[in-house]
Amino acid sequence: MIDLYTWATPNGRKVSIMLEEVGLPYRVHPVDITKGQQFAPEFLAISPNNKIPAIADQEGPGGKPFTLFESGAILIYLAEKSGRLLPSAPAVRYQVLQWLMWQMGGFGPMLGQAHHFRKFAPEPVPYAIDRYTKETARLYGVLDKQLAQGDYVAGDYSIADIAIYPWTQRADWQGIDLESFPNVVRWRERMAARPAVAKGMAVPT
Repeated sequence: MIDLYTWATPNGRKVSIMLEEVGLPYRVHPVDITKGQQFAPEFLAISPNNKIPAIADQEGPGGKPFTLFESGAILIYLAEKSGRLLPSAPAVRYQVLQWLMWQMGGFGPMLGQAHHFRKFAPEPVPYAIDRYTKETARLYGVLDKQLAQGDYVAGDYSIADIAIYPWTQRADWQGIDLESFPNVVRWRERMAARPAVAKGMAVPT
């Protein structure tokens, strides 16, 4: 059994989608970040960076309990544990991993900054709004160009798609007109049609 500590954010939803896709049994422990629950000592023991998501696998490596934080690391761990959604052949494996790292290092952080300054900043900061909105649009362009080459981001459906998809659900917060990125639109429709994606996006309820 895997204990999932999460909240309804793009990073949190990556892991619930993955767990649904690979069919590993899990139970959800909501961590309400709007109430500061991520700073509780019992959560910090699992995720010392006070960020969701985190997991506790009761049957981890060697059959022993194992905890893990950082959504990208969790996706790789679950892929290797289940033997799914991360190819073993080196060339395609690293294609998937590079797009996972693209999401972790660019697409997620930059989109997060865009919707923070556009929606949540206590007062407008025009420079920040302009900077992060433009970078967000550039990154959507990169994704759209990549998706022109196939149905999924890195060949077959993989953890790269799972990592990227939840972040595209808040395009309006990011100042993005998705109709400008038709390949992204088609990919989003393809993703949304997957039952595991729909279930994972609803966690926690």
